[in-house]
This record gives sequence, structure tokens and C-alpha cells, in this order.
Amino acid sequence: MTTLQNTAGALPANEPLPSPAAPVAQTVTAKTWLAVTGATLGAFMAVLNIQIVNASLADIQGGIGAGIDDGGWISTSYLIAEIVVIPLSGWLAQVFSVRIYLLTNAFLFLVFSAACAMAQDLPQMIALRAVQGFTGGVLIPMAFTLIITLLPKAKQPIGLAMFAISATFAPAIGPTIGGYLTENLGWKYIFYVNAVPGAAMIAMLFFSLEAKPMKLSLLREGDWAGIITMAIGLAALQTVLEEGNKDDWFGSPFIVRLTLIAAVALTLFLAIELTVSRPLLNLRILARRNFGFGVLANFLLGVSLYGSVYVLPVYLSRIQGYNSEQIGMVLAWTGLPQLVLIPLVPRLMKNFDPRLVIGVGFVLFGGSNFFNIHMTNDYAADQLFWPNVIRALGQALVFAPLSAVATAGMEAENAGSASALFNMMRNLGGAIGIAALQTLLTKREQFHSNVLSQQVTLFEQATRTRIDQLTQYFMNHGVIDRVDAVHRAYVAIGKIVQKQAFILGFSDTFYLLGISQIVALMAALMLTKPDRVDAGGGH
Repeated sequence: MTTLQNTAGALPANEPLPSPAAPVAQTVTAKTWLAVTGATLGAFMAVLNIQIVNASLADIQGGIGAGIDDGGWISTSYLIAEIVVIPLSGWLAQVFSVRIYLLTNAFLFLVFSAACAMAQDLPQMIALRAVQGFTGGVLIPMAFTLIITLLPKAKQPIGLAMFAISATFAPAIGPTIGGYLTENLGWKYIFYVNAVPGAAMIAMLFFSLEAKPMKLSLLREGDWAGIITMAIGLAALQTVLEEGNKDDWFGSPFIVRLTLIAAVALTLFLAIELTVSRPLLNLRILARRNFGFGVLANFLLGVSLYGSVYVLPVYLSRIQGYNSEQIGMVLAWTGLPQLVLIPLVPRLMKNFDPRLVIGVGFVLFGGSNFFNIHMTNDYAADQLFWPNVIRALGQALVFAPLSAVATAGMEAENAGSASALFNMMRNLGGAIGIAALQTLLTKREQFHSNVLSQQVTLFEQATRTRIDQLTQYFMNHGVIDRVDAVHRAYVAIGKIVQKQAFILGFSDTFYLLGISQIVALMAALMLTKPDRVDAGGGH
């Protein structure tokens, strides 16, 4: 496949590729690296903002007077806006030019980050988070697009390794940063923290991206039917996934209606994209073996990546009683080792078949989840240390090689579609994974609670002995009435049973996460070796 020439901006869809006979630049200017670095920093901030807010959601809810149920929309509004804008970004970058589109959204992302910190009530916060998600969502696919269009093929693994920091390191380290800021400075600083890196990002993009004319005429030729059906379908689907478990899924008329809307809209979207002459997304590239299986593996990576970041904080908070900062310190070990390994991944890709690196990564990531399937009441920070480190190593090994193999040989006119599909499917995998884990945890806790309750009966001598011990304990600590003490003993045993049922339920969630990575490994094994994926040098 023809290697793309190094340019200062993403190639528009109607610009021809260099001919095979044309000389191809293998050197990359400092200006190009500055653009790639600025863009990946923006993607890092956008992804980080999801987890950094989730880690402090309870404090934000208290700060603006939001209820526990409604407060979830603080995260949901951001995620809906983000997943809708990701597929739009490639087309909008052509309309407004890469420079104007990126700089405008980077600036607005900072503005609305600060505005979120000043929100006075829940409706304000939801609206501001939605706009912040819309602007932040632009930064993710655009960074990926710049890497596969600005950098020659030999340098792309380095750019993809940089992008991996935003894709896998940011979600892992988010709870650590969020917990520290919330406990020591207050929840508003999780929004203010974007200011300094955001200013650096804007400066890098401003000086590195070349000005190109806007093509507003493309607005008239836009695939508006595809845009509308996609936006409605993805927004409805994301809402179903975020709110379904809380609303008892299809027991809720609201969820049923949204599911029907999502199904109809997304079906129409697929039909439109496969029939119009100038589709918003070129879905036919999914038929390419490496890209199709690469997207599937990336989807399953999202399931486990975001799913584990959801499960661990809930477990540590509910079972071990950890606060936000303590949870962050535990999850730090799912991120910090990546900083050491990710810079070495391009060299590994040069010396080994990248498919082997991907396979080892999925084995480590899946194995880290299986280490947690036998959790007990004492399973806390110390026991989670090595599984978290192994998970970090697996994540670091997977993303850059998977991205490189999946997009190898991708033409410039398909770069926007490839970036949108690859990043959207990872986020969608995360949303589906979290929804599945929420439901699994609820159902398995009920199952284990029923099983344990059948064993904890008054017919068992151990149960009667424990009730007597607890009754005596309460009477020795100020409870005068024996009937009241016995009642408290029953309540205490009920709480012990429920806690143990939850622990078993959490163990089951890690089993599901491990299975998802086995399936991802199978998808990775279907990849073929591309013509050339290395980490540097000439042709």
C-alpha cells in the first residue's frame, strides 16, 4: 500500500493519494510532531474527564444539590454528546478545516470545563457537561486521524503509542487524579485541572497546524439523513445503556421506547450509509479483514477497559469502605506501569510480529481479571496490586499494535471513517460493558443471597450460636431489652449475608471481563500480518 506523504493537515476526501511512483517522505518535521503531540494531549484530557468526574460524582451531586438517581446524568450527558460527535468529526474537519475545527473545539472544551465548576444546579450541570462532551469528543478521533494521515507508515507506531496513553492510561489514572483532587482541594478542581494542559494543547496546535480554507459548500452535500439517524440512534442507545439497570430495563416504558427508537434509527442509518454516494461513514471498510476484526477486538477491549474501571471503585467503596483518594491509590497501579511500557511498544512492534504483541497483551489483560474471581471479605488493596499491574501491562501491549494492524494501508479518504469507527466502537464497548456488569452484579447478588440465606437458618447450630454471640455483644454495649438485641443480631447477620453475596457477585463480574478478553484474543488471532508495520527507519 502507498505510504502517505507527511503533510501539515489531514487530507480531504477528494484529494488524490500520491502515486506509487512518487517519492515518499520518511522524515517527520518537528512541526508535525508538535501537531500530533498537541492532538494526543487533547484526546488524553477528553478521555480523562470521563473517569475523573465519575470518581467524584457523589461530591458533585452534594455540591449542586442533585439526588443520587438524577445525578447520574452528569456523566450520561457527557457520554451521549461524545459518542454522537465522534463519527461526525471526520466530515466536520473537512468542512471547517482541521486547524479551525480542532482549535475551536479545544478552546470551547476548556471554557465549558471551567463553566461546569461554576454550575449552580443539576440542569445547568447537565447542559454544560453535554456541551463539554461534544467539544471533548472531537479531540479523540481527530488525534487518531492526524496520526494516520500526518505520519508516514514507519512512524505511525510511535504516534499510536502516544495515543494509547489517552486510550488506556487516561481511564486507569482518572480515578486517582479525581480522588486526590476531591479529597484535598474540592470537586470543582476536577474541572479546573484542564486549564494548564489545555493551554499547552492550544498553543501546540496553533503553531503546528497550517491554515487551510474552509469548504462550507460541503454542508449542502452532507449526508444529513445519515447524520440525523445516527445522532438519534446513538443518543437513544447510550441513554438506554446508562439508565437501563437503574430503571429495571424493559420493565420501564421509557427504556422500551428508547430501545425501539435506537433500533429503528440505527437500522435506517446502516441502510443509508450503504446506499448513498457520499456517506458520512464508509462502513464498507469494516469488510476488510484486519480492520473488521481489529474493530471487534477494540470493542471488546473497551468492554473490559471501562468495565474494570467501573467495577473496582464500586467494590472498594461498597465492600471495603474506601474513600475517593484511597480508591484512586489502588487504581493508580492499573495506570502507572503503562507509562514505563508504552514508550517501548514501538520497538517491540519493530522486533516482533505485532500480532504476537497484541496476543500477549490480551492474555495478560484477561488473566488479570481471572485473578479476581475468588474474592473474599479480606480482598483489598494488597490483593489487587498484582492483578492491577498485570492488567496495566496487558493494556499497554494491546492498543498501539492493534491500531497499527487494523489501520495499516488505510487510504487518506477513509482515514476519517476509520478513526470514527475505531474510537466509537471502543466507547460503545465500554458503555455496553458497564451496563452488562451493572445488571450482572444485581442479578448475581440476588442469586448468591438466596443460596446463602438457605444455608443460614435457625436449624443450623452455627447460626444459632452466632445469633447468641451477637445478642450478647449488643447487650454488653448498651442495649437493655433482649428482644431488641436479638433483632439487631438478625439484622447484623442479614448484612453479613448480603455483603458476602455482593463479594461473590463482584467475583462473577471479573469472570465476565476475563471471558470478554478471551473473545478479543480470538478476534486478534484472525488478523493477518500487514505488509509493513514497524517503528522507524526507512523503507
